[in-house]
Amino acid sequence: QVQLVESGGGLVQAGGSLRLSCAASGSTFGINAFNWYRQAPQKQREWVAGIGSSSSTNYADSVKGRFTISRDNAKNTVYLQMNSLKPEDTAVYYCNAVKAMYNYWGQGTQVTVSS
Repeated sequence: QVQLVESGGGLVQAGGSLRLSCAASGSTFGINAFNWYRQAPQKQREWVAGIGSSSSTNYADSVKGRFTISRDNAKNTVYLQMNSLKPEDTAVYYCNAVKAMYNYWGQGTQVTVSS
């Protein structure tokens, strides 16, 4: 089992920045990739960014150039640096870990961007 705990959400004005953290614990050996997803009210959960075991990264077009995903393997922590935030980035952000055929999820952290 893998446990994921997100932190770092909050309220920020448009144009501001936030850094989300996702601390992984438990059976973390063998995690292939970490992802960040988000879900806005009345919308489906959408993928935001991902980072592989070799630290290769990918981003949704909507956040490319503004968000940066990174990982600290020594701390078993994944980060999402979010810059130039927009009101449409408002959502609950979820950390996801992929290990073999299993997906693990955190409880989510709220990000609210005011205009």
